[in-house]
Amino acid sequence: MQFSRKITAGFACLSLVAVSACVTDPNTGERKISRTAIGGIGGTAAGALLGGLIGGRTARIAGAVAGGALGGYVGYRMDQQIRELRTSTAGSGVDVSEVDGGQAILVNLPDGVTFATGSYQINSGFQSLLDRVASSLQQYPNSLVDVYGYTDTVGSSSSNQRLSEQRAQAVANYLIGRGVASSRIRWMGFGETNLAVQTGDNVNEARNRRVEVKILPVSQQEAGSAGY
Repeated sequence: MQFSRKITAGFACLSLVAVSACVTDPNTGERKISRTAIGGIGGTAAGALLGGLIGGRTARIAGAVAGGALGGYVGYRMDQQIRELRTSTAGSGVDVSEVDGGQAILVNLPDGVTFATGSYQINSGFQSLLDRVASSLQQYPNSLVDVYGYTDTVGSSSSNQRLSEQRAQAVANYLIGRGVASSRIRWMGFGETNLAVQTGDNVNEARNRRVEVKILPVSQQEAGSAGY
């Protein structure tokens, strides 16, 4: 789903209200995440940082239910999806882990298998990996999906912010193009905030250049409350 930068920043502020703060850019008047407030949170995934989903969980579930995006619940197991994702991406550099206290799955797509430097065009080799992620999301449809984009600190913060948004959007659009319901997916760019590593050595910086796909399962009770 497409968001303007203003809407993106607004969602970021809303999602981070419990752990961070928002400031107003004196040049643009836009609200954005305070880098000072989150600067000390390094090495954590976006899913753990947000502790939720872009735009709010309840509204997202209702939208997915209304759009017919959620499937049946018989036999769904998050641990089984994690095992299958790890198997299908083994040896690719992709990391699959549990976040939010075991309530969500985070798929970390690192630099080198995703995009060329400074580009948001998906590498041909990366497409096969995304096909496997899309297949998993279709096989296990009872979840909401966030796509987060990050960059390193090389270059201006404004260009990095835009690049992170373009990359997150590119991945989200690719998943939708492979059959994942658009009502399940949101995307957001974080630019050079929430660094995986605090470094300026241009060696470990690659760890900061990444896209993350957060998968948060929706329970049958939640779906029922939303009209499933």
